[in-house]
Amino acid sequence: MTRLTKMTIAGFFIVCMFLIALVAVTYLKINDTNLLVKETFITIEPGTTFNRFTKKLQNNGVVATRFWLRNYIRLNNQFAQIKAGTYLIKPGQSYRSILSMIAQGDEHQYFITFVEGSTFKQWLAQLKERSEITQRLQSPESISQMLESLGIKQANPEGLFFPDTYAFTYKTTDIEVLKKAYLKMKQQLDIAWNTRAIGLPYENAYQALIMASIIEKESGQFSEHRRISSVFINRLNENMRLQTDPTVIYGLGERYQGDIKRKHLREKTPYNTYRINGLPPTPIAMPGLSALEAAMHPEETDYFYFVSNGQGKHIFSTTLAEHNKAVAKYQLGK
Repeated sequence: MTRLTKMTIAGFFIVCMFLIALVAVTYLKINDTNLLVKETFITIEPGTTFNRFTKKLQNNGVVATRFWLRNYIRLNNQFAQIKAGTYLIKPGQSYRSILSMIAQGDEHQYFITFVEGSTFKQWLAQLKERSEITQRLQSPESISQMLESLGIKQANPEGLFFPDTYAFTYKTTDIEVLKKAYLKMKQQLDIAWNTRAIGLPYENAYQALIMASIIEKESGQFSEHRRISSVFINRLNENMRLQTDPTVIYGLGERYQGDIKRKHLREKTPYNTYRINGLPPTPIAMPGLSALEAAMHPEETDYFYFVSNGQGKHIFSTTLAEHNKAVAKYQLGK
């Protein structure tokens, strides 16, 4: 073996050892934790290259050098297919975990909660407060277009969206959030309607939804919902007016200032159930599952009246005389 051949073999051996060492160090470095001291959001725009992505990581203080990330991608090309979106990078998270998260498109999830008994107007205000949500519903025209796109025929969409907690990603539109809530209400209402008790005085599921919204506004105590439902069902069956304050309040709109006056009870609006027969024309709030089930499965009672006991619950009565005594005791302090 000549001297040149020996040098060539030695050089090849050195190169191989160097490459092996480089690969080993790359895998060690890629499992290191990032440099962050607090959680940081990284937004990747569509069309961003891997090179620009690593530069963004460096600019945001996630990595000190991009070398090891770029070297790792040469060995594991599947992580180079980054997906657009907004991601939350946490202190202590490894670089490999970050690459995996972004290659899989595992975007950060935001959450918004709509409570039972809230109104469509309150939902719009709540959506508008969230900077992570892209605002599309800026005018009555845009709301009408949204309702049309969802196949909603009612001009007033009150009650048609299910109150719950919904997850969304950065820059999801308000319309997309509402669509989720609309589809869930449609599903829950269909289930409740198809399993309802027999003999209920509703012509369709929408009327049952109206009743559920009234039950929801009458009491925050889920345990009372079916009993309250029985009162209203008994009244409808006897052709008695519902005479429920929440419908009056809804009909007053912005004019309601926290107190129902006698003149409000005398005023004939489409929602004043002291003046109209039967149900109001639309729901008055977004009912939750308890109220929906109560509207479809009321208790079997002889109650026609109820009044608040001032402690979050209600006193139920069969006759007007009993009811008047309860009103005197709990409302008038006699």
